[in-house]
Amino acid sequence: MAAPTLQQPSFLLANLKADATTKPLLQRCQDLVKIIDDYPAKELHLIFPWLVESVFGSLDGIIAGWNLRLLHSRSNEYNIVMEFLNPSGPMMKLVYKLQAEEYKYEIPVNYLPGPVKACIQEGVLPDCPLFHKKLQFPLSGLLTLNLALNPFEFFMFNFAYCLITPKNYPPGQHGSSTDSAYFVLVDTYLKYFLPSEGSVPPSPFSDSRGSVTAPSPRSSSVSFAGYGVHSPSLLKHHIFHQPSVNADPAAQEIWRSETLLQMFVEIWLHHYSLEMYQKLQSPQVKLALLQYRLSMSSMPCQPHAPPGSGTLHTYQEPFTPTEEHVLVVRLLVKHLHAFSNSLKPEQLSSSPSAHSHTHPSPLEEFKRVVVQRFVQQKLYLFLQHCFGHWPLDASFRAVLETWLSYIQPWRYTGEKMNPQPDQNRTVPEKWEVFVQENLLMYTKLFQVFLNRAVRTDLVNAKNALMVFRVAKVFSQPNLADMIQKGEQRFLEPEHVLHHRQPRGYLTPTQGGSYLSSRQKVVTDMVFRVKSHVYALEGQDCQYKQMFGTELRGAVMKLIQIIAQARQTAKRISDHSNDMAANTSFLSWFSLGSSDFSTSFSGAELDEGGECLKKTHEYLDRALENLCEIFKLTQGQLTQLISNLGSSQDDGNCKQLPDCIQGENGLILTDLGRRQIINGLRRFDIQYQGDPELQPIRSYESALLVRLFYRISSLVNERFGVHMSTLCSRPDFLGRLCRHYLTDPNSNTKLKHSPMSRRELERSRQPRLSLRPLASYRTILLLLLLYVFGALLSFGPVSSTLVILAGGFLYGLVMTLFMMSSKVQPIVY
Repeated sequence: MAAPTLQQPSFLLANLKADATTKPLLQRCQDLVKIIDDYPAKELHLIFPWLVESVFGSLDGIIAGWNLRLLHSRSNEYNIVMEFLNPSGPMMKLVYKLQAEEYKYEIPVNYLPGPVKACIQEGVLPDCPLFHKKLQFPLSGLLTLNLALNPFEFFMFNFAYCLITPKNYPPGQHGSSTDSAYFVLVDTYLKYFLPSEGSVPPSPFSDSRGSVTAPSPRSSSVSFAGYGVHSPSLLKHHIFHQPSVNADPAAQEIWRSETLLQMFVEIWLHHYSLEMYQKLQSPQVKLALLQYRLSMSSMPCQPHAPPGSGTLHTYQEPFTPTEEHVLVVRLLVKHLHAFSNSLKPEQLSSSPSAHSHTHPSPLEEFKRVVVQRFVQQKLYLFLQHCFGHWPLDASFRAVLETWLSYIQPWRYTGEKMNPQPDQNRTVPEKWEVFVQENLLMYTKLFQVFLNRAVRTDLVNAKNALMVFRVAKVFSQPNLADMIQKGEQRFLEPEHVLHHRQPRGYLTPTQGGSYLSSRQKVVTDMVFRVKSHVYALEGQDCQYKQMFGTELRGAVMKLIQIIAQARQTAKRISDHSNDMAANTSFLSWFSLGSSDFSTSFSGAELDEGGECLKKTHEYLDRALENLCEIFKLTQGQLTQLISNLGSSQDDGNCKQLPDCIQGENGLILTDLGRRQIINGLRRFDIQYQGDPELQPIRSYESALLVRLFYRISSLVNERFGVHMSTLCSRPDFLGRLCRHYLTDPNSNTKLKHSPMSRRELERSRQPRLSLRPLASYRTILLLLLLYVFGALLSFGPVSSTLVILAGGFLYGLVMTLFMMSSKVQPIVY
C-alpha cells in the first residue's frame, strides 16, 4: 500500500498539531482517546507517525516529545502519561487497530545500530529476522534505504530508540533515575508481553477474522550472510502455519513478545567497536566455526566473501552508553531471567520422546531459549565494551551490577527461600549447564575487571565496595568448581570430538529450528562449551584460564594492592584522628599548622571516618573471598602481604613514586601510578609562582589581600630600582634591606620548575609584600597589641609607633644574628 507521505492532507492531523501548542497534556490525551475510538483506521493511519514522534521525540533528538526520561512520579503529568501509554491503554489500542489493516511505516536505515546499518549498506542481510523482508530499495541507491515496519514494530522501535537518542536536558536535570516514566514503562511492557505467570493477554482490538494479523513469515530460502549467532523467528512452526482462528490465543499473540524483545536487544545492545565488527564479519572466523560445528575441521576450504565485505568504512558509530542506558539493560536482564526461570518443571525436564507427543505452548518454548539465543552474544559484547571504556569512577557500579545480575540467574527464580548467611549460599547443581554455556561471561569479564581494579583508587569506599561485590559473587560455594569444570571441558583435545555425530545442530538456514522438538540440540557439554567460546571469540582466540597461572598472578597483584589500600586508609584515619585531637578554637585563626604540603590531597580529604571504616570492612571481606575462590591459605596470604614490606613503605611514603627518566623529564611507571593512587608515595609539589598571586587562603581576608596587593604593586613599581640597589649593597644596610624586601625561601625552590627563567627571576626581585597583614592571625595579634597598649594608656598612634619599632628591632637582631654566616651578596 502507499506510504503515508503519499496520502491526502489530513485535517485531523492539522487540528492535532495546532492543539499540541495550545492545550494542556490532559486535554490532549482525552481528545486522543476519543479520536482513537471514533475514527476509522484510514484517518488514524495518517496521524500515527506524528503522534509517535510527539510522544517519544524525533529519532535525531531535535524534538523532545513528552520527555519520558525526565518525567517522574512526583510530576502532575506522570499518571496521565502512564495511563495513555499503558500496554492496554489508548495508544496500544491505536497500534492494534492499525495492525489489523496491515499498514507500514518507514524508518531510515541510518538510525539503525552501527553494526546493522553497516551490514545492510554492504549488501549483506542481517541475521535478525526483525529486518527480513522489510527493506525498501529506492532507485537512488543504498544510501537512502528505509525499513518498512508494521505499527507494533514502529511503535516499539521509537520507544526503544528513545533511550539512546541524545537529549539536551535542562540544567540540573538528568535521566538516570529508576523512577522515571520511561524506566517504569519498560518494566511494565516487559511484565505484560513477557509474563512469568500465565500467557500474554490478547489484544484489546481484533479484526473481523477474530485475530490480529501477525507479520508475514520469513521464507526459508533467505540467505543468512550476516554475523553473530543466529536468532530466527520462533513462530514459523507455531503461528504462521496455524490457519485456524480458534487456535490458542497465546500462539496468536506471542509474536508481540518476540518482536518487543528483539527490538529492545537490537536497539540497546547491538553496539560495539569497529574492531569487534570486523572480527565478527570475518569470513575466516565464520568458516572455522561452521567447520568445527560440522566436525570437518580438517577439510581445507576457502569461503566466498560476501558482497561489500571490504567496505567496512561504512561503520563509523562511536558507542558511549550512559548510566541510564545501562540501568535499563540491567532491568531487561533481570526480567528475562525471571521470565526464563518461570518455565514449568515438566517442560524443563521433559524427554525427547515426550516432546514428540505433547507440544508445549509457544510461550513455554520461548522461555526455554530466550536468554541464550537472543541476549547472550550481544550482551557479552555490550558489557565487554563498557568494561574497557567506562571511566575509572564509582559510576561503573551500574555496569558491574548488570554483569553480576546476568551471571546469577538463580537469584531470579521466584522461589521463596529462607534467608541464608552469605557463606552458605550454595549454587544449585542445576545451574552448571548455564555457567558452562556462558563461560566467557564469567572468566573473560572477570579478567577485564581485574585490569580495572588494579588501576582504581581502592581507598575510596565506593570502589572498594565494587571489588567486594565481585569477590562475594564468585566466592559462592560450587560456582568456582562449575567454572573450573567448564574450562576443563573447553580445553579437552578436539580429536576426542571427531567421532561424535553432530546430530541436530542445524541452523535455520539448513532447515533446522531452535525450537524444533524433532531436532534435538547436541547435549554434549564439551561441544557446547567450545561452540560458545568460538562463537563469541573466534576459533583462533587465546583463552586464558581463570584458574591458570597467569590470572592467578594477577589476583596476587590485586591482593597486594588491596593490602596497600588498607595501609593507606589506616594512615589517613590516624592522620585525621591526630588532626582532630589538635583542633582548637584558635585553629579558626590558622594558629595551627598551615603547611598544606604535608596534608593528604584529592579524594583522601573527602574521606570521612565512616567511609574509611567501610573501606576497611569491604577490603577485608574482599581478601577473604578472594582467598576462598583461589584456594589461598591464611599462611599464603600473610606471606604475600608481608612481602610488601609495610614498614619500609611507611618509611618511604615521602619518597618520589617509581619513575623513569624520559626526554622531557620523569615518566611514571605502572608501579608509580599504583603508588600514587593508593597514597603510598607522592611528588613533593610546591607553589613556585609569584607568592603574591597565590590563591587566597581560608585564614586570609579576601578584601585585604586584594587591597594590599594593589598598594604593594604601586610601591614596587615606583621604587623597585631603588630597592634593588639597596639590596645589592654588601654592607649591613644591604643585609637589613634584604631581610625585609626579599623572600628568604626564594633560594630553596625545587630544581625543576614549570616557570620560565624570566618569570623565576622576576619573582626573586626585591619588593614590598603586605600580604601577611591580611591574615586573620596577624590581625588578631595586632588587635591584642593595641588592647595591651590601651591598658598601658598608649593611644593608637603611640601603639603604632611602638609596633613599628618592635618590628624594626626584630629585623635588626635577625640581621646581626646572620652576620656570622658568610653569605655572598646577591646581584639583582
